Amino acid sequence: MSSLIDALDALLPQTQCTQCGYDGCRPYAQAMAQGLADTNRCPPGGPRTIEALSHLLDRPAHPLDPDCGTHQPFRVALIDEEHCIGCTLCIQACPVDAILGANQSMHTVIADDCTGCERCVTPCPVDCITMVPAGRDWTPEDAGAARQRYQARNTRLLGRHAESAGPAARTLANKPALATPSDDHDKQDRIAQALARARARRS
Repeated sequence: MSSLIDALDALLPQTQCTQCGYDGCRPYAQAMAQGLADTNRCPPGGPRTIEALSHLLDRPAHPLDPDCGTHQPFRVALIDEEHCIGCTLCIQACPVDAILGANQSMHTVIADDCTGCERCVTPCPVDCITMVPAGRDWTPEDAGAARQRYQARNTRLLGRHAESAGPAARTLANKPALATPSDDHDKQDRIAQALARARARRS
């Protein structure tokens, strides 16, 4: 079973986007190996990955499950640094450490390391993160590098937090140091101003 999981995991794009409904590519590979998930739940991989997974498992290749999303050209995250409030929520959400920044400091995405998973978009309280065309395809080499960064991040966070490696524990372990009361008051003001700007942009 372990070798089959490894083989399935090797065919997945390692974006760790969780659109398949599992907490990353390897849990999805485990579910497929155990017969608990179909092979058509990976939007980043698209038809080619579905075909490869189905061939390995000797199953019919069904069209991508629309409940999981749609297959799109490779995109990367872009932070509007003018509106970034330095909340670190995107840093905590990124599964491959592709965002640089610190508490109350501007954040930026390392485009070459971004997997396009979009997990940083929803937590942003001021809507300053968008997905933009990468101008290239996601390659097996990208997938291999992303797997290494994902594993390194999980190892680091496990070292900082003795509990489960689930999303809640990883988020707690990746939180920056607590701010002082005065820092917190300043941050609330900055968040309120940034939220007002975000609402104005949307309208």
